[in-house]
Amino acid sequence: MAAALPRRCQLLQLGLALAVLLAATPAAEAWTGEIRGRVVCDVCGDAAIGPEDHALEGAEVAVLCITKSGEVINYQAFTNSKGTYTVAETMPESDRWESCLARPISSFHQHCTRRGDTHSGVKFTYSKPSGNSHTVKTFLYKPANAPLYCS
Repeated sequence: MAAALPRRCQLLQLGLALAVLLAATPAAEAWTGEIRGRVVCDVCGDAAIGPEDHALEGAEVAVLCITKSGEVINYQAFTNSKGTYTVAETMPESDRWESCLARPISSFHQHCTRRGDTHSGVKFTYSKPSGNSHTVKTFLYKPANAPLYCS
């Protein structure tokens, strides 16, 4: 029993030394980024958001980002009832987003299914500090036939 006690003390000392070493080791800093945007039905097809236009729920948006380490990450998002979508990620600072491309994929709205703007996507550099978001310009869809009151 007397020999077991010093062995337990040695193990305890070793465990404490390991805990101190791990606490002193710098951890990779976490970075969080967020990309958000809106998708709207441009009812009159005039490329301007007006009172007759409405949010598109369920529209699909793809966001493709390249990280500082060169990795390509593809995200898929759907709009909520307010027509907004959000993509967020937490990763090591060394792997954070460097540049991104957001593009609308499809609208499942009954009438508003045609792309309303000529851009196939929006490219941007992501230079926001951790915890901040980048807002992408609003994507527009329009109906195949505009209502008579738009003329």
